[in-house]
Amino acid sequence: MSEEDEGLRINPRLLIPGSDFEESFIRASGPGGQNVNKVSSAVQLRFNARGSRALADDVAVRLMRLAGSRTTKAGEILIEASRFRTQERNREDARERLADLIRQALVPPPPPRKKTRPSKGSVERRLTTKRVRADVKKGRGRVDD
Repeated sequence: MSEEDEGLRINPRLLIPGSDFEESFIRASGPGGQNVNKVSSAVQLRFNARGSRALADDVAVRLMRLAGSRTTKAGEILIEASRFRTQERNREDARERLADLIRQALVPPPPPRKKTRPSKGSVERRLTTKRVRADVKKGRGRVDD
């Protein structure tokens, strides 16, 4: 059984089963010569992020937010690949783009920033430099004779 049949390997610990995504082949737009209206070389990959049991709920939410306008209301992520002229290369491209999105979603967000107060010394230094700067600017006025 090849990796293509079993699913999509994201990292050594995560494998997305093949039943969670669906590939369909469509005709690509753009230049292609005589084959452009005959051959369906572009790939449309649908991944059900909301219904996938391979992803945790928080990861699925981050994934749908990262996918942006490629996410449908049903929670599916739609990736179209038509960069290459062959169906197989477009299929690999679509799978790799989905894997990259999932890898980005697996990274947890940074912890929230803890609010801190400036130290007494730093406040004093700031106010002192402000006073010195104000005095310099005050001395730039017109000179009275």
